[in-house]
Amino acid sequence: MIWHKKDLLLQEIIHLGKETMGEHIGIAFTEVGADFIKASMPVDARTRQPYGLLHGGASCVLAETLGSVASALVIDPEKFICVGLEINANHVRGVREGHVTGIATPLHLGASTHVWDIKIHDERDKLVCVSRLTVAILKKLS
Repeated sequence: MIWHKKDLLLQEIIHLGKETMGEHIGIAFTEVGADFIKASMPVDARTRQPYGLLHGGASCVLAETLGSVASALVIDPEKFICVGLEINANHVRGVREGHVTGIATPLHLGASTHVWDIKIHDERDKLVCVSRLTVAILKKLS
């Protein structure tokens, strides 16, 4: 278990997406495991680019949302905050409709940085995007 709160439940993280870009484009957390977090996002008018395909930026929003929330669940929120430092994404398959699902797993959980691997799949479980997010862990100011 990598989470700061050892008995973390999905219901406890759903509020983290309220009034955010993630909520605006329909991101919904769907599962939390011992070392992963999962969320889905619709492929619709909010998340498509002009050619009718899932926008790469929307995939990055899903990836950064997953990794950032995951880091927030690993750290002690009384002592630290976490902020995105770098993201990259390879878009390997187009999607025109339905939903995509992302899963974030840790590659590194250090004292000052976290690195997350985020894989996004379509409804046929085909890989759509692979992303890596680096998050900076900062001490809270008094």
